[in-house]
This record gives sequence, C-alpha cells and structure tokens, in this order.
Amino acid sequence: MADHDPTCNPMQSLLLQESEETPKNEQPSSMQTGSVQDDYKNFDIVRATQYGVFPRVRELVEAGFDVNQMDKENVSLLHWAAINNRIDIVKYFIAKGAVVDRLGGDLNSTPLHWATRQGHLNMVVLLIAYGADPSVRDGEGYSCIHLAAQFGHTAIVAYLIAKGQDVDLPDKTGMTAVMWAAYRVFGYDPVRLLLTFGASVNKADKFHGNTALHWACQTGNHVCVKMLLDAGADLNILNSKGQSALDVAISAQNMELAKRLRLVRYEQGLDIKHPLQSFTTNKKVRKYVGYIFPFLALFAIGWIPEMGASLTFKLLLAVPSVFIWRVCVSLFFDESMNHVMPVAVYLATKFWMYFTWVFYLMQYVESRSANVIFILNTMLLTYNFFRAWHTDPGFLKSNREDKVKTILELAESQTLTLTQFCSTCLIRRPMRSKHCAICNRCVAKFDHHCPWIDNCVGAHNHKYFLGYLFFLMGMIGWCLYGCSLYLQHNCTLDIYEDGITGVVYKIFKSSPWVGWIGLNALGHMIWVTALFCCQIYQVSWLGMTTNERLNAARYFYQQRLMGGDGYDHSHGHGGHSHDGEDDHSKHKPPKITSPFHRGVVKNLVDVLDLRCCGLCRPSAIDWTSAYSLDQESKGRVRQIFNANRENYQMV
Repeated sequence: MADHDPTCNPMQSLLLQESEETPKNEQPSSMQTGSVQDDYKNFDIVRATQYGVFPRVRELVEAGFDVNQMDKENVSLLHWAAINNRIDIVKYFIAKGAVVDRLGGDLNSTPLHWATRQGHLNMVVLLIAYGADPSVRDGEGYSCIHLAAQFGHTAIVAYLIAKGQDVDLPDKTGMTAVMWAAYRVFGYDPVRLLLTFGASVNKADKFHGNTALHWACQTGNHVCVKMLLDAGADLNILNSKGQSALDVAISAQNMELAKRLRLVRYEQGLDIKHPLQSFTTNKKVRKYVGYIFPFLALFAIGWIPEMGASLTFKLLLAVPSVFIWRVCVSLFFDESMNHVMPVAVYLATKFWMYFTWVFYLMQYVESRSANVIFILNTMLLTYNFFRAWHTDPGFLKSNREDKVKTILELAESQTLTLTQFCSTCLIRRPMRSKHCAICNRCVAKFDHHCPWIDNCVGAHNHKYFLGYLFFLMGMIGWCLYGCSLYLQHNCTLDIYEDGITGVVYKIFKSSPWVGWIGLNALGHMIWVTALFCCQIYQVSWLGMTTNERLNAARYFYQQRLMGGDGYDHSHGHGGHSHDGEDDHSKHKPPKITSPFHRGVVKNLVDVLDLRCCGLCRPSAIDWTSAYSLDQESKGRVRQIFNANRENYQMV
C-alpha cells in the first residue's frame, strides 16, 4: 500500500501553532512584540500571506506584484492563503484576478486541495463559491472528496456531496472515498456519513481489487468493519490476490477481527456448521426464542423445587433443563439478544408475579379495597408500559432534499460541526437531542435508551416511562406484601432464633415457588426504585436528562463559569491571556447548570405534561425543532462554532 499512500509524498511544509487567535486583517499576536513587530513591514508577499498580514499584502500587490506569480517552489499566493485559512486575503487575491484552480506544489494540486487537507471548511466553501472545481484531481489522482475522507474531515465530505460530488467517485486507482476512510480513519466518521449517502460497499479498486471491507480488515479498523457489515458488505468478494476479507484479516494476524468475520459468515449461512443452521440463524426465530426463553427459565427454576416429587426426580428434571439452556444459549444467543432479553425478562417476571398473586397470595389478602387498588395499579402499569414501549420517543425525520439543504446552510453559515450535525441521519441536531446507536435514529430531548422497554426515552414518551417505573414499584410492592402474608400464615420466622440462613431455609422450605418469586420481586424493587429516584432527581431538581448529566462537558449550553458571565473568553486561545498571565489563575472551573431549569415543580410539570384543566402550564417548547436558547439564556452562555485554527504553513 505504501506505493499508493499519499502520506509517502507529503507537501514540504512545517505546521506552526500560534497560541492565540489572530483578529482579521491583523498580524499574529507573536508579531506584536520584539523584533518581529519591527520587521513585518519587510516581509515578502509569501510570508505576509502565510502570517495573514493583510496591510503588507495589499501594499505589495498595489505596488505591482502579480497575484498569479508562482514562487520558487511552484506555489501560488492563493495556495498559501488557502492552506493558512486567510479568508480576507483569498477574497482580495481573487478580486485581483488570481486563478482559483491553479495547480502547484509538489503534489500539483489546487488551493482547494490544500484547504481540504487542512480541514478548513470555511475556506472550502469560499473557494467553491468563487468557482473552484472540487472534482479536479491532483498529481496523485485525488479529488477533494478523497482527501477529505483520508484525513477524516467529515464536514467537508458532507459539503462536497451536497454540492453534487459523486459519493462513489474513484481516484486514478479506482479507490472511492469510503475505501480511503475505511483504510485511514479509525472512527465512525466519515464512513458512517458516506454510507448514509449511499456509498457502495462492494466496489473494488482497480489496482488491488480490494473493497472497503478489505481495506478496513488490512488495518484492523474494527469500527468500520462493523459498519460495513451492517451495510451489507459481501464477504465472498475476492481481491486480486484471491483473498476474501476474512483471509486479509488472517494474513494481518488480527484474530479478533477474524473471529467476528467467521461469526458473520456463519450467521449468513456462508459457512455451514450443522444441519439446523438455517433455523438457528433466522432473526425471527431468534427473537421468538429470546422472548419465550425467560418465561420457561423462570418457571423451571421455581417450579421444579416446588414439585411434590422425590429429590432424585427433581434432579433428573434439572439436568436436561440445564442442558437445554446451554444448547439454546450456544445456538440462538448473540449480541442482538441484548436488546430483546431485558424486556422479555420484565414480561416474564411480571407474568409469573401475577400468576403467583392469583394462585398463591390473593387468598391471604382479606381487604377488598386492597385488591381493587391492586387491579387499578395493574391497569395503569400496563398502560404506561405499552405507551413507553411503542410510543415514538421523538425520532427526527427528514427527506434527502431537506438533508442536502441543511448541509449547505450549516456549511455556508460556518456551523457544520458534528456537535450540531448528525452524520448518520444527515440532519441538524436540535438542542438536547442525540443519535441513539441502538435505534440508529436521532431522538429529540434524548434521555437514554432503556432496554427494559426496548425503546428510547425522549420528548414524547418520558412521562410514560416515569409512570411505568412508578406503577411497577407499586406492583412489586404488592407482590412483596402478598409474599409476606403468605409466609406469616405458613411458617414462623424469627430472625433472632433462626438467623438469616435459617429464615431463608424456612421460606424456601415452605414454598420454593413463593420464595423464588419473592426473591425476584426484591431484586427488581432495588433497581426500579433506584432508577425512579434518579430520574425524578434529574428531571425535577436538576432540570436535565440522563444524557445531559452524564455528558455535560459536551454541551455548551450547560457550562457556566462560576462567578463569570457564562463563557470562557479564552476559548480557542490555547489557555493564555492577552496580557501574558495564566487564565487559570483568574477563572474557576466551569459549573454545570441547565438553562432549562424552571424550578422543581415546573420541571416536573413540563416532563409529565400536566395541565389540570389549565391550572398547570407546561413548557410549550417543541424539542424536535429547538436549535437555540431563548434570549434570556443566550445572555448567559455562548459558543464559537468552527473557530479558525491558526496553522501557519511555512517552508
């Protein structure tokens, strides 16, 4: 691959990092002191362009310097301005007649190529607006979309595709952007974005015959391998050496990746291991097994000891039960079961708790009102569970036309960042939203993905989730209450005389089934109560979602300087103050607060959407389209999007 890797022939440049941002049309801060400040008027035009000294550039051009003149390295002034992100100087050069698509440098590339390599989205947008052609290939045969994919500049990839670039455009060797990203970028993006735009996963390059999956396997890029497999990559395609993706992983001695590929081949029926494979790998069959298994397992564990048979007979039943369990786990259980099992366990536990209540416990509850309350609690629990399970939590929707329009608007307004743009759904993210990796959708006012309801908790079903937890505690509490009444009538328990082990022995001797159900109820009560209290604390006391609380550092609208004006003005300045003092000595760490906090009672009213015939007024914010804070909150928190990076490319 070395003969085709662009990193083997880099432009001869040195990246100099400046500690402070440079205001437009002014020299860098490092030039404001000492001899450099005295000498900037003696800069030649190349150096003045690199440092962004606009007055000196204008002085030299007005004196007659040709803006299209190439320097000794065959590089134009527009190249130097583009790679250093000098917006005003680029505009000035183009106004003076600079050729936008001039080829130059060791790689024989255009200024647009240089800006793309550095990831300067605002410069890319500007040059294309002035007529730069992103499909032009440089000396190595790369167009801009290939360079953006190689260097992981997802926002630029999105913008180029939105401007009409072919997502499967090949370079001179036939490699597409998704191939380069799978080979070079060890992360979700830009591969995820390219796949969302419909990039082909089964195209092969002309030189090696590799698909994107081959390239990802060659470098051990596990993240991209998973995404490509999920997108339907063909595992049977052979490269020019006759190797499949599995063969490439084995030759790279990546046994973990080879194991994953063998498992996928088995699930797809490509490698036959046993005659029932087509049945055991069927997704519908696996789902049904996942739902049925907890019902049978909970029943077997409690009912076999409950039987009035001999111990020998019980053991004879237990042995095949364990064998069946092991066979089911080995044949049907995989990673997808992690999303099915929790809700299946809940349904099974709930079913057997109600079974126990009707056939074991209800006869000991003498109060008719208690049974009525139990039935009412059951109805409310069932209602809230099914609403939380099947209600759209606030999935964000958009068609392709809207997605392209959004990308163009965000890029041209310099706000196309992954904090505001979802590279999978290709939509602008409203505040408080997040992409759920399990549902593969963006969710408005995302709280978390709950395996116990097999759904996300978001803007539209959060109140049902809280109701589900509350009434589930009630159901479990009634079950524990019934178990205690049963034990009071069927055995005598004395913790002081029997001790803990003695009490446990008497409970399970009296009725192993009731003891087993009571133990399950106690275990569920612990996590349900903890989760409910945590939820109430977050939504009412903090005014936050679970996602915001766990990832507070990611969201600018939650960070305020303690005792400050709500924003750290040293952002983007490398941690140095303008007067040379350390900012850390003057500012305290940011305090995490929620700008949506309206008070404990109002927060709860908002989440539960309580109206009470107009007595309560919940917030009317539509979280599917809330992209900015209100004016009051804007005064407290601010953010700089896509701040310029002061990279000075020097020879």
